[in-house]
Amino acid sequence: MKTVGFIGWRGMVGSVLINRMIKKKDFDGINAIFFTTSQHGGTIPLNIKNKCRILQDAYNIEILSSLDIIITCQGSEYTNKIYFQLRKKGWNGYWIDAASNLRTLIDSVIVLDPINLNLIKKKINMGIKTFVGGNCTVSLMLMSLGGLFKYNLVDWISVSTYQAASGAGSKFMKELIIQMGYIYNHISHLINDASVSIIDIERKISTLMNNTNFPKKNFLAPLVNNLIPWIDKKINNGQTKEEWKGTFETNKILNTNTIIPIDGICVRVATLRSHSQSFTIKLKKDLSTDNITEILNSHNKWVKIIPNNYSDTINLLTPSSVSGTLSLSVGRIKKLNIDKNCFSIFAVGDQLLWGASEPLRRMLKLLI
Repeated sequence: MKTVGFIGWRGMVGSVLINRMIKKKDFDGINAIFFTTSQHGGTIPLNIKNKCRILQDAYNIEILSSLDIIITCQGSEYTNKIYFQLRKKGWNGYWIDAASNLRTLIDSVIVLDPINLNLIKKKINMGIKTFVGGNCTVSLMLMSLGGLFKYNLVDWISVSTYQAASGAGSKFMKELIIQMGYIYNHISHLINDASVSIIDIERKISTLMNNTNFPKKNFLAPLVNNLIPWIDKKINNGQTKEEWKGTFETNKILNTNTIIPIDGICVRVATLRSHSQSFTIKLKKDLSTDNITEILNSHNKWVKIIPNNYSDTINLLTPSSVSGTLSLSVGRIKKLNIDKNCFSIFAVGDQLLWGASEPLRRMLKLLI
Protein backbone atom coordinates (compact mmCIF):
# COMPACT_ATOMS: atom_id res chain seq x y z
CA MET A 1 0.00 0.00 0.00
CA LYS A 2 1.43 3.36 -1.06
CA THR A 3 2.10 5.99 1.61
CA VAL A 4 0.76 9.36 0.47
CA GLY A 5 1.42 12.69 2.15
CA PHE A 6 -1.13 15.49 1.94
CA ILE A 7 -0.06 19.13 2.32
CA GLY A 8 -2.38 22.13 2.02
CA TRP A 9 -5.45 19.94 2.45
CA ARG A 10 -7.33 22.50 4.58
CA GLY A 11 -7.22 25.29 2.01
CA MET A 12 -9.84 25.94 -0.62
CA VAL A 13 -8.55 23.59 -3.34
CA GLY A 14 -7.27 21.08 -0.79
CA SER A 15 -10.59 20.80 1.02
CA VAL A 16 -12.44 20.24 -2.26
CA LEU A 17 -9.89 17.54 -3.10
CA ILE A 18 -10.29 15.77 0.25
CA ASN A 19 -14.09 15.86 0.03
CA ARG A 20 -13.96 14.32 -3.44
CA MET A 21 -11.56 11.62 -2.24
CA ILE A 22 -13.81 10.76 0.69
CA LYS A 23 -16.84 10.59 -1.59
CA LYS A 24 -15.02 8.31 -4.07
CA LYS A 25 -13.49 6.18 -1.26
CA ASP A 26 -9.98 6.94 -2.54
CA PHE A 27 -8.50 6.70 0.96
CA ASP A 28 -9.33 3.00 1.16
CA GLY A 29 -6.37 2.09 -1.04
CA ILE A 30 -3.62 4.24 0.51
CA ASN A 31 -1.82 4.93 3.75
CA ALA A 32 -2.55 8.64 4.18
CA ILE A 33 -0.39 10.96 6.25
CA PHE A 34 -1.52 14.56 6.76
CA PHE A 35 0.93 17.42 7.15
CA THR A 36 0.63 20.99 8.39
CA THR A 37 2.85 24.05 8.14
CA SER A 38 1.75 25.43 11.51
CA GLN A 39 -0.06 22.92 13.76
CA HIS A 40 1.99 19.72 13.73
CA GLY A 41 1.36 17.43 16.65
CA GLY A 42 -2.37 18.02 16.57
CA THR A 43 -5.01 15.49 15.58
CA ILE A 44 -6.48 15.15 12.11
CA PRO A 45 -10.01 16.63 12.17
CA LEU A 46 -11.26 14.24 9.50
CA ASN A 47 -13.28 11.03 9.59
CA ILE A 48 -10.77 9.05 7.53
CA LYS A 49 -9.40 5.62 8.33
CA ASN A 50 -5.64 5.87 8.24
CA LYS A 51 -2.63 4.67 10.23
CA CYS A 52 -1.49 8.09 11.41
CA ARG A 53 -3.92 10.50 13.01
CA ILE A 54 -1.24 12.94 14.18
CA LEU A 55 -0.49 15.96 11.99
CA GLN A 56 3.10 15.94 10.78
CA ASP A 57 5.44 18.86 10.13
CA ALA A 58 5.24 19.83 6.46
CA TYR A 59 8.83 21.11 6.59
CA ASN A 60 10.31 17.87 7.98
CA ILE A 61 12.43 16.70 5.05
CA GLU A 62 13.20 13.35 6.70
CA ILE A 63 9.53 12.39 7.02
CA LEU A 64 8.70 13.73 3.56
CA SER A 65 11.56 11.68 2.09
CA SER A 66 9.94 8.50 3.35
CA LEU A 67 6.76 9.00 1.32
CA ASP A 68 5.91 7.28 -1.95
CA ILE A 69 3.73 10.15 -3.14
CA ILE A 70 3.29 13.77 -2.07
CA ILE A 71 0.21 15.70 -3.11
CA THR A 72 0.25 19.41 -2.27
CA CYS A 73 -2.22 22.26 -2.57
CA GLN A 74 -0.14 24.51 -0.32
CA GLY A 75 0.96 26.94 -3.03
CA SER A 76 4.06 28.01 -4.91
CA GLU A 77 5.98 29.32 -1.91
CA TYR A 78 5.87 25.93 -0.21
CA THR A 79 6.72 24.11 -3.44
CA ASN A 80 9.75 26.32 -4.07
CA LYS A 81 11.01 25.72 -0.56
CA ILE A 82 10.51 21.95 -0.34
CA TYR A 83 10.38 20.36 -3.81
CA PHE A 84 13.93 21.14 -4.87
CA GLN A 85 15.31 20.21 -1.44
CA LEU A 86 13.70 16.79 -1.70
CA ARG A 87 14.93 16.17 -5.24
CA LYS A 88 18.45 17.31 -4.32
CA LYS A 89 18.39 14.93 -1.35
CA GLY A 90 17.64 12.09 -3.77
CA TRP A 91 13.95 11.57 -3.09
CA ASN A 92 12.52 9.73 -6.10
CA GLY A 93 8.84 9.67 -5.18
CA TYR A 94 5.92 11.12 -7.09
CA TRP A 95 5.11 14.78 -6.55
CA ILE A 96 1.57 15.96 -7.46
CA ASP A 97 1.08 19.72 -7.20
CA ALA A 98 -1.73 22.26 -7.64
CA ALA A 99 0.68 25.22 -7.81
CA SER A 100 1.84 26.71 -11.10
CA ASN A 101 5.59 27.07 -10.66
CA LEU A 102 6.58 23.54 -11.75
CA ARG A 103 4.49 23.56 -14.94
CA THR A 104 7.31 24.98 -17.04
CA LEU A 105 9.88 22.34 -16.03
CA ILE A 106 10.99 20.08 -18.87
CA ASP A 107 10.57 16.98 -16.70
CA SER A 108 7.06 17.84 -15.43
CA VAL A 109 3.70 16.87 -16.90
CA ILE A 110 0.60 19.06 -16.74
CA VAL A 111 -2.17 16.58 -15.98
CA LEU A 112 -5.70 16.48 -17.35
CA ASP A 113 -6.28 12.81 -18.04
CA PRO A 114 -9.54 13.04 -20.06
CA ILE A 115 -7.42 15.07 -22.50
CA ASN A 116 -3.85 13.71 -22.24
CA LEU A 117 -4.08 10.27 -20.60
CA ASN A 118 -1.82 8.66 -23.19
CA LEU A 119 0.86 11.30 -22.63
CA ILE A 120 0.63 10.86 -18.85
CA LYS A 121 1.06 7.07 -19.17
CA LYS A 122 3.98 7.52 -21.55
CA LYS A 123 5.72 9.90 -19.14
CA ILE A 124 5.15 7.54 -16.19
CA ASN A 125 6.78 4.75 -18.20
CA MET A 126 9.68 7.10 -18.98
CA GLY A 127 10.25 7.59 -15.25
CA ILE A 128 8.82 11.11 -14.90
CA LYS A 129 7.85 11.76 -11.27
CA THR A 130 6.46 15.32 -11.26
CA PHE A 131 2.82 15.92 -12.18
CA VAL A 132 1.15 19.32 -11.96
CA GLY A 133 -2.43 20.50 -12.31
CA GLY A 134 -2.98 23.02 -15.07
CA ASN A 135 -4.22 26.60 -15.09
CA CYS A 136 -7.92 26.67 -14.23
CA THR A 137 -9.21 28.31 -17.41
CA VAL A 138 -6.93 26.23 -19.65
CA SER A 139 -8.16 23.00 -18.07
CA LEU A 140 -11.80 24.08 -18.28
CA MET A 141 -11.33 25.11 -21.92
CA LEU A 142 -9.76 21.79 -22.89
CA MET A 143 -12.48 19.81 -21.12
CA SER A 144 -15.24 21.90 -22.72
CA LEU A 145 -13.79 21.97 -26.25
CA GLY A 146 -11.99 18.63 -26.07
CA GLY A 147 -13.49 17.15 -29.24
CA LEU A 148 -12.26 20.03 -31.38
CA PHE A 149 -8.71 19.52 -30.12
CA LYS A 150 -8.91 15.73 -30.40
CA TYR A 151 -9.63 15.93 -34.12
CA ASN A 152 -7.10 18.72 -34.71
CA LEU A 153 -9.78 21.15 -35.89
CA VAL A 154 -8.59 24.30 -34.11
CA ASP A 155 -6.64 26.90 -36.08
CA TRP A 156 -6.66 29.54 -33.28
CA ILE A 157 -8.75 30.74 -30.36
CA SER A 158 -9.42 34.20 -28.97
CA VAL A 159 -10.96 34.07 -25.51
CA SER A 160 -12.35 36.39 -22.87
CA THR A 161 -12.48 34.77 -19.46
CA TYR A 162 -14.83 35.78 -16.65
CA GLN A 163 -13.10 34.43 -13.56
CA ALA A 164 -14.65 34.13 -10.11
CA ALA A 165 -13.17 35.64 -6.96
CA SER A 166 -12.30 32.16 -5.67
CA GLY A 167 -9.71 31.90 -8.42
CA ALA A 168 -7.67 34.43 -6.47
CA GLY A 169 -8.06 32.67 -3.10
CA SER A 170 -10.28 32.54 -0.03
CA LYS A 171 -9.38 35.99 1.30
CA PHE A 172 -10.48 37.49 -2.01
CA MET A 173 -13.81 35.67 -1.81
CA LYS A 174 -14.31 37.06 1.67
CA GLU A 175 -13.44 40.56 0.50
CA LEU A 176 -16.04 40.37 -2.27
CA ILE A 177 -18.68 39.41 0.32
CA ILE A 178 -17.51 42.24 2.59
CA GLN A 179 -17.82 44.66 -0.35
CA MET A 180 -21.40 43.46 -0.95
CA GLY A 181 -22.25 44.02 2.70
CA TYR A 182 -20.54 47.41 2.81
CA ILE A 183 -22.68 48.73 -0.02
CA TYR A 184 -25.91 47.21 1.25
CA ASN A 185 -25.41 48.51 4.77
CA HIS A 186 -25.00 52.05 3.44
CA ILE A 187 -27.95 52.11 1.02
CA SER A 188 -30.50 49.59 2.32
CA HIS A 189 -32.62 52.31 3.92
CA LEU A 190 -32.96 54.03 0.55
CA ILE A 191 -34.24 51.09 -1.51
CA ASN A 192 -37.89 51.37 -0.48
CA ASP A 193 -37.91 55.14 -0.07
CA ALA A 194 -40.22 56.44 -2.82
CA SER A 195 -38.67 59.90 -2.57
CA VAL A 196 -35.25 58.56 -3.63
CA SER A 197 -34.71 57.75 -7.32
CA ILE A 198 -32.70 54.78 -8.50
CA ILE A 199 -30.21 57.21 -10.04
CA ASP A 200 -29.69 58.75 -6.60
CA ILE A 201 -29.00 55.27 -5.19
CA GLU A 202 -26.60 54.48 -8.02
CA ARG A 203 -24.79 57.76 -7.42
CA LYS A 204 -24.52 56.91 -3.71
CA ILE A 205 -23.06 53.48 -4.54
CA SER A 206 -20.53 54.98 -6.94
CA THR A 207 -19.46 57.47 -4.28
CA LEU A 208 -19.03 54.66 -1.76
CA MET A 209 -16.94 52.61 -4.18
CA ASN A 210 -14.59 55.53 -4.79
CA ASN A 211 -14.26 56.27 -1.08
CA THR A 212 -10.85 55.54 0.47
CA ASN A 213 -12.61 53.53 3.20
CA PHE A 214 -14.07 51.05 0.72
CA PRO A 215 -12.78 47.51 1.55
CA LYS A 216 -10.32 46.65 -1.23
CA LYS A 217 -7.16 45.53 0.57
CA ASN A 218 -6.74 42.41 -1.57
CA PHE A 219 -8.26 43.29 -4.94
CA LEU A 220 -6.93 46.87 -4.74
CA ALA A 221 -10.16 47.91 -6.49
CA PRO A 222 -13.88 47.32 -6.04
CA LEU A 223 -15.03 44.04 -7.59
CA VAL A 224 -18.69 44.20 -6.55
CA ASN A 225 -20.70 46.21 -9.11
CA ASN A 226 -17.53 46.15 -11.18
CA LEU A 227 -15.02 43.96 -13.01
CA ILE A 228 -11.23 43.92 -13.21
CA PRO A 229 -9.81 43.16 -16.70
CA TRP A 230 -6.39 42.16 -15.34
CA ILE A 231 -5.27 38.92 -13.67
CA ASP A 232 -1.67 38.14 -12.61
CA LYS A 233 1.48 40.09 -13.46
CA LYS A 234 2.38 41.76 -16.74
CA ILE A 235 4.86 40.09 -19.07
CA ASN A 236 6.86 41.54 -21.92
CA ASN A 237 4.37 41.60 -24.80
CA GLY A 238 1.49 43.30 -22.98
CA GLN A 239 -0.12 40.05 -21.89
CA THR A 240 -0.64 39.14 -18.29
CA LYS A 241 0.86 35.84 -17.21
CA GLU A 242 -2.66 34.40 -16.89
CA GLU A 243 -3.22 35.16 -20.58
CA TRP A 244 0.18 33.77 -21.58
CA LYS A 245 -0.68 30.40 -20.03
CA GLY A 246 -3.35 29.86 -22.69
CA THR A 247 -0.91 29.01 -25.46
CA PHE A 248 1.90 27.55 -23.34
CA GLU A 249 -0.13 25.19 -21.16
CA THR A 250 -2.59 24.13 -23.85
CA ASN A 251 0.20 23.03 -26.17
CA LYS A 252 2.15 21.33 -23.38
CA ILE A 253 -0.93 19.37 -22.28
CA LEU A 254 -1.73 18.39 -25.87
CA ASN A 255 1.95 17.74 -26.68
CA THR A 256 1.45 19.44 -30.04
CA ASN A 257 3.96 19.45 -32.90
CA THR A 258 2.56 22.70 -34.28
CA ILE A 259 1.65 25.45 -31.83
CA ILE A 260 -2.06 26.29 -31.55
CA PRO A 261 -2.27 30.07 -30.83
CA ILE A 262 -4.60 30.99 -27.96
CA ASP A 263 -4.85 34.51 -26.57
CA GLY A 264 -7.34 36.96 -25.14
CA ILE A 265 -8.17 38.95 -22.04
CA CYS A 266 -8.64 37.49 -18.56
CA VAL A 267 -11.22 39.30 -16.45
CA ARG A 268 -12.08 39.02 -12.75
CA VAL A 269 -15.84 39.28 -12.17
CA ALA A 270 -18.03 39.51 -9.08
CA THR A 271 -18.99 35.84 -8.81
CA LEU A 272 -17.82 33.67 -5.92
CA ARG A 273 -17.21 30.38 -7.71
CA SER A 274 -16.90 28.93 -11.23
CA HIS A 275 -15.28 30.49 -14.28
CA SER A 276 -16.91 31.38 -17.60
CA GLN A 277 -15.23 31.80 -20.98
CA SER A 278 -16.33 33.29 -24.28
CA PHE A 279 -14.48 31.77 -27.24
CA THR A 280 -14.03 32.96 -30.79
CA ILE A 281 -12.69 29.91 -32.58
CA LYS A 282 -11.20 29.69 -36.07
CA LEU A 283 -11.53 26.12 -37.30
CA LYS A 284 -9.48 24.48 -40.03
CA LYS A 285 -12.60 23.48 -41.95
CA ASP A 286 -16.17 24.63 -42.46
CA LEU A 287 -18.44 22.72 -40.07
CA SER A 288 -22.08 23.17 -39.21
CA THR A 289 -23.23 23.93 -35.69
CA ASP A 290 -24.70 20.42 -35.59
CA ASN A 291 -21.28 18.98 -36.48
CA ILE A 292 -19.62 20.95 -33.69
CA THR A 293 -22.30 20.05 -31.16
CA GLU A 294 -21.88 16.36 -31.92
CA ILE A 295 -18.08 16.55 -31.70
CA LEU A 296 -18.17 18.36 -28.35
CA ASN A 297 -20.92 16.21 -26.86
CA SER A 298 -19.22 12.91 -27.72
CA HIS A 299 -15.80 13.76 -26.29
CA ASN A 300 -16.42 13.27 -22.56
CA LYS A 301 -19.38 12.57 -20.30
CA TRP A 302 -19.09 15.82 -18.35
CA VAL A 303 -19.88 18.18 -21.25
CA LYS A 304 -23.49 19.33 -21.24
CA ILE A 305 -24.58 21.09 -24.42
CA ILE A 306 -26.98 23.95 -23.68
CA PRO A 307 -29.42 24.75 -26.50
CA ASN A 308 -28.91 28.20 -27.99
CA ASN A 309 -32.10 29.77 -26.68
CA TYR A 310 -32.90 32.36 -24.04
CA SER A 311 -34.48 30.20 -21.36
CA ASP A 312 -31.87 27.42 -21.33
CA THR A 313 -29.01 29.89 -21.56
CA ILE A 314 -29.97 32.05 -18.58
CA ASN A 315 -30.76 29.02 -16.41
CA LEU A 316 -28.10 26.49 -17.41
CA LEU A 317 -25.15 28.38 -18.89
CA THR A 318 -24.18 30.24 -15.72
CA PRO A 319 -21.70 29.93 -12.84
CA SER A 320 -24.48 29.30 -10.32
CA SER A 321 -25.81 26.36 -12.35
CA VAL A 322 -22.52 24.43 -12.37
CA SER A 323 -20.90 25.39 -9.04
CA GLY A 324 -20.10 22.34 -6.95
CA THR A 325 -20.53 19.95 -9.90
CA LEU A 326 -18.26 18.33 -12.48
CA SER A 327 -20.58 19.43 -15.29
CA LEU A 328 -19.17 21.65 -18.04
CA SER A 329 -21.96 23.68 -19.60
CA VAL A 330 -21.25 24.57 -23.22
CA GLY A 331 -23.59 26.76 -25.22
CA ARG A 332 -24.12 29.80 -27.49
CA ILE A 333 -22.68 27.67 -30.31
CA LYS A 334 -23.11 29.71 -33.48
CA LYS A 335 -21.34 30.49 -36.71
CA LEU A 336 -20.00 34.04 -36.86
CA ASN A 337 -20.49 36.47 -39.74
CA ILE A 338 -16.76 37.21 -39.67
CA ASP A 339 -15.65 34.07 -41.51
CA LYS A 340 -17.30 30.79 -42.53
CA ASN A 341 -14.86 28.87 -40.32
CA CYS A 342 -15.32 31.10 -37.25
CA PHE A 343 -17.60 30.11 -34.39
CA SER A 344 -18.46 31.45 -30.97
CA ILE A 345 -18.90 29.20 -27.95
CA PHE A 346 -19.55 30.05 -24.31
CA ALA A 347 -18.53 27.61 -21.57
CA VAL A 348 -18.83 27.50 -17.79
CA GLY A 349 -17.20 25.16 -15.28
CA ASP A 350 -16.29 24.93 -11.60
CA GLN A 351 -12.63 25.89 -11.45
CA LEU A 352 -12.22 24.34 -8.00
CA LEU A 353 -13.07 20.94 -9.50
CA TRP A 354 -11.92 20.40 -13.10
CA GLY A 355 -9.87 23.57 -12.89
CA ALA A 356 -7.91 22.51 -9.80
CA SER A 357 -8.60 19.51 -7.54
CA GLU A 358 -10.11 16.83 -9.78
CA PRO A 359 -7.08 16.39 -12.10
CA LEU A 360 -4.90 15.90 -8.99
CA ARG A 361 -7.27 13.30 -7.55
CA ARG A 362 -7.37 11.41 -10.81
CA MET A 363 -3.58 11.57 -11.16
CA LEU A 364 -3.21 10.03 -7.72
CA LYS A 365 -5.63 7.25 -8.73
CA LEU A 366 -3.54 6.54 -11.84
CA LEU A 367 -0.40 6.15 -9.75
CA ILE A 368 -2.13 3.95 -7.17
